[in-house]
Amino acid sequence: MATPVIMPRQGQSVESCIITEWKKKVGDAVSVGDVLFSYETDKSTFEEQAKVDGTLLAVFYNADDDVPVLLNVAVIGNSGESFAEFAPEGAANAAAPAAEETAKAAPVVEAASAAQATAARAEGVSPRAKNAAEKLGVDPAKAAPTGPHGRVIERDVLTLAKESRFGGDAVSLGEIVTSAAAKAIQAPAAINVAEYDEVKLPNLRRMIAKTMHDSLAEMAQLTHNTTFDATKMLAFRESLKSAPENMELPRITINDIILFAVSRVLTKHEGLNAHMLGDKIRYFKHVNLGMAVDTPRGLLVPTLFTAEAKSIGQISAESKILAKSAIDGSINPDFLQGGTFTISNLGLYGIESFTPVINPPQVALLGVCAIKERIRTVEGQITAYPAMGLSLTYDHRAVDGAPASRFFNDLVTALEHFDLLLIG
Repeated sequence: MATPVIMPRQGQSVESCIITEWKKKVGDAVSVGDVLFSYETDKSTFEEQAKVDGTLLAVFYNADDDVPVLLNVAVIGNSGESFAEFAPEGAANAAAPAAEETAKAAPVVEAASAAQATAARAEGVSPRAKNAAEKLGVDPAKAAPTGPHGRVIERDVLTLAKESRFGGDAVSLGEIVTSAAAKAIQAPAAINVAEYDEVKLPNLRRMIAKTMHDSLAEMAQLTHNTTFDATKMLAFRESLKSAPENMELPRITINDIILFAVSRVLTKHEGLNAHMLGDKIRYFKHVNLGMAVDTPRGLLVPTLFTAEAKSIGQISAESKILAKSAIDGSINPDFLQGGTFTISNLGLYGIESFTPVINPPQVALLGVCAIKERIRTVEGQITAYPAMGLSLTYDHRAVDGAPASRFFNDLVTALEHFDLLLIG
């Protein structure tokens, strides 16, 4: 019995996913647990495994296609079995061979062109098609689209190249490339071209670029910088490290301490715990802290919800779980939204001051910097102390300098007297 493979919904906020790579091709035998394809949301990457044994009868979408969730993307069944009923809208031509002899000669059919009927509804060229067109020197706009929703895909560009250079005769991609190379050899040498590697931007990198550009283009951002005496904060950490093992205390980091302090101070400064929404501002009653996390795929910002109601032990445990899932790519997309204020910590890299870029529609972001030894005079004596830098960027459309500075001062006070903050 033929079984459809659907595009999973990864989180309630996800409406579509991009297929990044097919691990199996039409005609391949698959077993339960085999990875069929990989796909990504705006922020996470996943793999879809086969849930039944059989043969991959049809593939309705290709790599780089943006597919709505819960839509059929492929079919698994027995060779020669009909799968037309599972084809997405416009895929009426995707049907298994009717005769057994035909099934033996061609047991499965590539169904990626099944969406031709929807070509009038959309236009576009896939990234892989653009790349192929550049290499082969053809105009992708002249290719006949066979991809989903009328999109020009790689094979359309290859077909165009064949027709333009070989009169439509059956040739291989290798012959096309060889022909192009031969012409290049015969052409006169121009100038030396610098060597470089060109890599297509992953979907996450494109989203980060757009978000950061829009943030700077649309907001009136201003950054304040300050430092505070980290003596008591560091002493608190040392007391935890030296505590008896049988107390089983959580491993609290400096970042955990910052998260805890910000969650408490923000409750008294609603102007910075807000979203700027065009001609209105939304002030939040709970502090949902975004945590900037460096991952192999790029910057992600998981959200620690209702942080103001959590103990420092809970914040420590939950923030580590969120960071780990973001790094390994398994985080639920629902935890990558809903933040009301973000913290970005670059102290590990020795950064003493920087200008954080706000994550819209939030109105502020706190940058955490490195701890450096500084000198000051106390009762006539020159003494050294550990100073930690902080950088606060805020949207001047939503927050004025004075209230932003009051929040900053209150945060410094809370961090310099962290032992007392724990009592509240």
